[in-house]
Amino acid sequence: MEKEELIKQINEVLAEEFEVEVETITPEANIKETLQLDSLSLVDMVALIESTFSVKIKGQEVAAVKTFGSLYDFIYERLGK
Repeated sequence: MEKEELIKQINEVLAEEFEVEVETITPEANIKETLQLDSLSLVDMVALIESTFSVKIKGQEVAAVKTFGSLYDFIYERLGK
């Protein structure tokens, strides 16, 4: 999968699940602020990403992913392995 296609898919899935406009999801935007995530909805986001893209995300990895750009890179790297 091309990275641009992956980014579009990630944005669409997250925008639909967390009821935000796709346009508000930009690479430099903070994930928690943009999606208005608390600790419980952060777990929901991780589960959604794991099931949608067939990747595993560990707790310490979630803490390191702060922006959508870092999330795109993380998923793209995992899919490439």
